[in-house]
This record gives sequence, structure tokens and C-alpha cells, in this order.
Amino acid sequence: MTKTPTRDRLLDTAAEFFYRDGVHIGIDALCKAAGVSKRSMYQLFDTKDEVMAASLDRIAGDYEAKLLPPADDGRSHYDRVLYVFEQLDEASATDTYRGCPFVSTAFELKDPEHPASVVARRHKQSLTDFFRAEAELAGITDPDLLAIQLTMVFDGAGARVVVRAEPLRGLAKATATAVLAASGWHGSGQ
Repeated sequence: MTKTPTRDRLLDTAAEFFYRDGVHIGIDALCKAAGVSKRSMYQLFDTKDEVMAASLDRIAGDYEAKLLPPADDGRSHYDRVLYVFEQLDEASATDTYRGCPFVSTAFELKDPEHPASVVARRHKQSLTDFFRAEAELAGITDPDLLAIQLTMVFDGAGARVVVRAEPLRGLAKATATAVLAASGWHGSGQ
């Protein structure tokens, strides 16, 4: 059995802890849980802030893969957008869902220049870019505005799950459908 490299153990543990418990967890607890000495951590990263940013970057690929439809899945642009909200509705029903990890981190930090906030913003922008591209390909009049609106629905739905401590039960998809209809986008045919 191959031992997981120190950096990977640290970042995997950090991603789990920061998402579940918040970004203010101490270095001692983080290193202990990861089985990594503080000395080793500081040989890999200069600061806890760098660990936070790197752990967010590390989870981004898996997070987006669960959320976004495959590029060649054959769905219409409309259905590809709604797929994201179906995934959110489904995730909200799990015991481990704590909202969007990027929103959670940026909200906790409250510093737009913090390295982890910069990473969070970049990954949130990629979701907005996905919505924009799908809307543009479908010929929607203002794809930029619609993309922002859909991102707001996504982020608000995730926040609702955390605040209300209950699953969405289809609310994310229903709300996104209403936003799409208000933009003039009414179904799979587009």
C-alpha cells in the first residue's frame, strides 16, 4: 500500500475541515488530523492562508465534475443549465452538504484579497461562465445578465440549505426554471 504524500494528506484534510468546520480551525488541529507535522506544513506552505487557497483549488475539479454536465452529453443548452440545479437539489439532501465551499470560504474570510477568496472568486466565475456560454449558444438576448442571475440563484439556494437546515426538495431547479422563463428561455428546444 502506497502512503499518500504529505502535501496531499494536508490539502485533503484541510479541504474537509474548512468545509465542515470553517476556515478558522487551528494549524495544530489541522496538522494533527492530517498526520503532518507543523514543520512539514511550513516547508510546503508559507502560511495557513496558502493552505486554504491550495485546498480550495484542489477540490474545484471534483466539485465542478459533480455539478456540471459532461461536455458531450447531448442535452440541450436549457437542460444543461437545469442539470446544475438538479445536482444542487440532490446534494442538498445529503448530511454532508454545507453550501458551496467557495461561497462559504469567501463569506467567512470577508477579505476579497485573501488568497483563498481569490481562488473562490475564480471558481465561482467558472460557474457563471458556464451559464453564460450555454445561454449564448442558445441565442439568449443578454447571456451575461442571465448568467449572473443563475449564479445568484445557485448561491442563494446553497445558503438557504445551510440557514434552514433542510434540503431544497426541487426548489433550486424550480427557481432556476422561473429565471430562465423570465429571460425568454422556455424549454429544451432552444
